[in-house]
Amino acid sequence: RTTNNLHICSYQFDLSGIIPQEVGNLSKLEQLGLAENRLRGPIPLKLFNSSTVRIISLAYNDLSGELPSTIGAFLPNLEELYLEENEFTGTILTFMISLSNCKHLRSLWIGENPLNGFLPKSIGNLSSSLESFYAYSCGIKSEIPSSFGNLSNLVELFFDNNSLTGLIPTTIKWFLKLQGIDLSDNQILGAIPSEFCNLLKLGELRLGQNMLSGMVPSCLGNVTTLRYVYLNSNNLSSMIPTSFWSLRDILEIDMSRNYLTGSLPAEIGNFKALVYLNLSNNQYLGGIPSTIGALQDLQELSLERNKLQGLIPDSLKNMLQLRHLDLSFNHLEGEIPNSLQVLSDLQYFNVSYNRLRGPIPHGGPFANFTELSFLSNEALKKILAPTQNLLPMATFERVSFHELRQITNGFSESNLLGSGSFGSVYKGIRENGMVWAIKVFDLQLEGAFKSFDRECEVLSCLRHRNLTRVITACSSLDLKALVLEYMPNGSLEKWLHVNHHVLSIMQRLDITIDVACGLEYLHYGYSTPIVHCDLKPSNILLDQDMVGHVCDFGIAKLLGDGESVVQTKTLATFGYIAPEYGLEGLVSTSCDVYSFGITLMETFTKRKPKDEMFTEALSLRRWVQDCLLDSVIQVIDRDLLHPENELVQKKINCISSVLQLGLSCTTNAPEERINMKEVLRALQKIKLQFIKDITP
Repeated sequence: RTTNNLHICSYQFDLSGIIPQEVGNLSKLEQLGLAENRLRGPIPLKLFNSSTVRIISLAYNDLSGELPSTIGAFLPNLEELYLEENEFTGTILTFMISLSNCKHLRSLWIGENPLNGFLPKSIGNLSSSLESFYAYSCGIKSEIPSSFGNLSNLVELFFDNNSLTGLIPTTIKWFLKLQGIDLSDNQILGAIPSEFCNLLKLGELRLGQNMLSGMVPSCLGNVTTLRYVYLNSNNLSSMIPTSFWSLRDILEIDMSRNYLTGSLPAEIGNFKALVYLNLSNNQYLGGIPSTIGALQDLQELSLERNKLQGLIPDSLKNMLQLRHLDLSFNHLEGEIPNSLQVLSDLQYFNVSYNRLRGPIPHGGPFANFTELSFLSNEALKKILAPTQNLLPMATFERVSFHELRQITNGFSESNLLGSGSFGSVYKGIRENGMVWAIKVFDLQLEGAFKSFDRECEVLSCLRHRNLTRVITACSSLDLKALVLEYMPNGSLEKWLHVNHHVLSIMQRLDITIDVACGLEYLHYGYSTPIVHCDLKPSNILLDQDMVGHVCDFGIAKLLGDGESVVQTKTLATFGYIAPEYGLEGLVSTSCDVYSFGITLMETFTKRKPKDEMFTEALSLRRWVQDCLLDSVIQVIDRDLLHPENELVQKKINCISSVLQLGLSCTTNAPEERINMKEVLRALQKIKLQFIKDITP
C-alpha cells in the first residue's frame, strides 16, 4: 500500500479457490497481481468497475468464463492487462472493443486461452499507446483486420498458433517501432508484404507454418536489425535475394520446407554471428561454398533434402561450435573430410542418402556416431566390415552377429520378447550386464528389407525421450537387426490385457501424455513431418519408470516437399486404422491422430477395437459416443472405479473428458480432427484439473 493507493501482489503463492467479489470494492486499488496461482472461476465483474486500477495480472491460473463485453468500459487508467494461460472463452471477442476505452493501455496479453473467436474489425481502435500485444494459441479464426495498422506504437505482436486466414495487410508499414512479430502456425496466404522492409527496428520475424507463397522480399536485406528470421514451412519459391546474405548480425534463420531454388552463394560466409541455419527441404542445387566455414559461431546446420552436389567442404572444420550437422538426402560426392574430427562439440551428424565414398573418420566425435549416420552411401559400405556397427567406441566395443546370437542364447524362444509383421524382438544381456532389445528382421518375409531400411531412415533423424532409442544397427546379406533400448515393463497392451497389475488413472494419463509428446514431435518437431502409421498399445513400450515410448517405425511415412498427404499400399492394423487410410491408402498426420484416439479409448475402457462385443453396427467409438452423455460408467474400465471411494465422481469427470477427447480424434473426416498439438495440450489440462480435484 502506498499513501493513497493499494497494491495487491501475490505471485506464486499457491493460492486456490475463486477471486472474492469484494476485490471490486477496493476503491483505491491500483495493482492486482495474482498470477501463477491456482485460482479458478470467473473474474468478479466488480473488478472491471475499479477506475483506479492500472495493472491487472491474473495470468497462469485456471480462471474461466467469457470475458465481459464491458471489460474496459470503466477502467480509464488501465495500462497493463495480463490474462494469458487461463481458460477464458468467447466466440466473438467483443471485450476487445470495450478495451478501446482504455486510452493508456500499453500491454495486452491474452495468449493460451480457448477463445476460439473472431477479431473485431475495429481492433485498430485500441489504445494508440499499445506496445505489447500477445494473443498466441487462442483459436482466433478471422482474417487480420487492416485497422491493425492504427496501432503504430506496437513493439511486440505475437499471434502465433491460431487459425488466422487471408493476407497480411499492407498497413503493417505503420509499425515503425515494431521489434518482434510472430504470426507463425496459422493459415495465412499470399506473399510476404514488402512493407516489412519499412520496419527498421524489426529484430524478430516469424511467419513459419503458413501458406505464404511467392518470393522472399528483395528489400528484406535492408532491415539490418533482423536477428531471427523464421519463414519455414510455407510455399515460398525462387531464390533468396542477394541483399539478404549481407545481414551480418543475424543469429537464426529457418527457411526450411519451402520451394527455394538456386545455389548457396559465397556470401553465406557474411553471417558471422549466425548460430542456427536451416535451409532443409528445398530445391537448392550446386555445391556447398567453402566460405561457409567462416560461420564460426554456428551451432546447427541443416541442409538435408535438397539437391546439393559436389564435395563436403573441408572448411567446415573451422566451425568449432557446431553441434548438429545434417547433409542427408542430397547428391554429395567424394569423401567425408578427416578434418571434421576436430569438431569436438558435434553431437548429431547425418550424411545418409548421398553418393559418398572412402573411409569414415573414426576420431573425435565420429567415435560416437552409429551406422544410422551414413546410410545408403554404397561406396562407403564397400569399405566397411560386412556387419558394420558404428557404436560409440568410447563406451562400447563393436557388436557383431556372433555376439548378438550369443547374448540371445542363439535367438532362443526363452529370450523372445515379442513378434511383429517383419520379425521378432529378443532380449539380450551382455557380459557387462547391459540389457538390449534386438529386433531381428525375417528376410524371407516380403517387405522386411524395406521395413528395416525405413526404420533406419526414420530413427536416424529422431531424438526424443518418448521414442524408442536405437543403439546401433547390424546389417549383412544374411542379417538385418536393430539394437534397441530395452524396456523392462513391456508394452501398454500387456498392462491392459495380460498383466494382473492395474494401471491407475494417473498412470494412464501419464502414459498417454508421453505418447502424445512423441507423436507431436514426429508431426512438428522435425523438418519433415513423420507419420507413424501403426500406433496401437502393442507399439507403446514402458521403461523402468513407466514412461511411454513409441516404437516400430517399419511402415512409417515421411512427408516431404510440402506434402500433407501421401498414398500407400501398406496397411496398418485393423481397428486402429483411419477410414481414409483403410479405404484409399491416404496417409497424413491425421491418421496418427485417429489411431491415438482409438488407443486413448482402449486405455480407459480396457476394450480392444476388435473385441468380440463389437460388430459392423457397433464399434468402440460408437459405443463410447452412445454412453458418454448419460451412462459413461458403463464404458469405463471397472478397475478404475470403486463405488465406496469418495473420489469416484471426480474420476468419472476426468475419464469422461479423456473419452470426449478420443472422440474428437476419431471423426470420420480427417479435416475435422484436432491435431497432436491440441491433443497434447488437452491431455495436459485434463491431468492438471484431475490433480486439483483430488488434492485436499
